[in-house]
Amino acid sequence: MSRKKRHRQSKNHKGTFATVLSVTGTILLIIVIVLCVPLTVPRLFGYEVYTVISGSMEPAIPTGSLVYTKSIAPEDVKKDDVIAFYSSTDNGAIITHRVVKNQVVEGKFVTKGDANAKEDAMPTEYSNLLGKVELSVPFMGQILAAVASAPGKIAAVSLIILSVLLHGVAGFLRRNQEEYE
Repeated sequence: MSRKKRHRQSKNHKGTFATVLSVTGTILLIIVIVLCVPLTVPRLFGYEVYTVISGSMEPAIPTGSLVYTKSIAPEDVKKDDVIAFYSSTDNGAIITHRVVKNQVVEGKFVTKGDANAKEDAMPTEYSNLLGKVELSVPFMGQILAAVASAPGKIAAVSLIILSVLLHGVAGFLRRNQEEYE
């Protein structure tokens, strides 16, 4: 095989390898963006995002769902609206239940989980209301909880760095290839 032909094949392999690195870097970056968008962008529009960790609202809102809530005036909450609120206990747990009755005069909601046999033992104070559930996405809560954890954030940053490095190496290979042409 002639020297010129070997050089051309080597150049083609470097070009192909650079393209593979660049595409891989782009795919990694897209994955990070797709996983982060559901947590960040809705907040720009006034939504808060929570993960459902119990089955009290099944089947309407399965465990592991991601719920998007929007602030609402307590007196505007209607029967059958699903709301997110702080529990009345000191632990600050967030509960997502359906409104059975809005007691406007008392400033309280009577709530119940769809899967629960009885109404919640204590009515919820208006001051504990976080918002009305506007959307729930099954299973996304589990995925995004993993991304929002410390190891998930480290993995996301690592993927971004890896993506930048892959693009850098691809660019270096392309520049190197151009020098030999």
